[in-house]
Amino acid sequence: MLYPKISGIASYVPDDILDNEMLSKMVDTNDEWITTRVGIKQRRILHLEGEGSSYLGERAVNKLLESTGTKPEDVDLLICATSNPDYRFPSTGSIIAHRCHLSNAYAYDIQAACAGFLVSLQDAAAYIRSGMYKKIVVVAAEKMSSMTNYADRTTCPLFGDAAGCMLIEPSEEKVGIIDGEFHINGEGLPHLLMKAGGSVHPATHETVDACEHYIYQEGRAVYKHAVTDMLTSSMSVAKRNGLDMSDVDWFIPHQANLRIIEAVADRAKVDPAKVLVNIEHYGNTSAASIPLCIDEYKDRLKKGDKMILTAFGAGFTWGALYVIWDI
Repeated sequence: MLYPKISGIASYVPDDILDNEMLSKMVDTNDEWITTRVGIKQRRILHLEGEGSSYLGERAVNKLLESTGTKPEDVDLLICATSNPDYRFPSTGSIIAHRCHLSNAYAYDIQAACAGFLVSLQDAAAYIRSGMYKKIVVVAAEKMSSMTNYADRTTCPLFGDAAGCMLIEPSEEKVGIIDGEFHINGEGLPHLLMKAGGSVHPATHETVDACEHYIYQEGRAVYKHAVTDMLTSSMSVAKRNGLDMSDVDWFIPHQANLRIIEAVADRAKVDPAKVLVNIEHYGNTSAASIPLCIDEYKDRLKKGDKMILTAFGAGFTWGALYVIWDI
């Protein structure tokens, strides 16, 4: 039996920092208001003219290839998770694959909002188990600033730009992506979405004037569902694999809001020392947040460490993965 091993990890963030003091000069907010509500101090923003999410993804993937000694032509497949594609078509994955010279790889995008990276890992795991592919790059690339309204004080403090990626390969040892579960609840549509720009409400002067091409979020509804759903999916996948949460070495939730992270960890009775958090420095980078966080803490991780990864996003869509680390 083949197991989908995580053979490498890398991430990339832009150099430009937008901190709370700078943000307070753009919109009616302040550092105390932001910090106490979401736990964010700064976020990274891509200001490079003419570049989108693929720029972030390209740099993360190139770092991954270099750090793992992987030749670009040996990669079979690239899966890109993004809610901020460069274009409606072609896929951002195809652009990243081309820029990184993955000449023999197929590539496509997954849109599962903030849960996109975990959904992509689940797909990669299935390909590895089937024997269809042997070297898969899973990348999340999110230029969140491209759909952030910097006149909206409730959402603009939340988001930053980043990319993160992993290399998935087959192993006969029971390591890597062991199990996962995912759920969807379409009733979440009105609470978290971009109202215009799709086929229901194509772009018009009216939709642009109404600021309907930015993130719209009803914070209370999202908070309630995020806490409950990340908790239940994490507990479920742990139980199914014979684990109590005290057996888990690391708990890595999507970095959306520090209060959400703390609430989920507290209700799951996870030791705070086992919860990986970096939202203070990067904000919510959507699908990129989990690989970005793991990459930052990778020196703490040991072979055999048991990890629960969980995320929640628009849709509503959410889930959790059980991973055994092997790098």
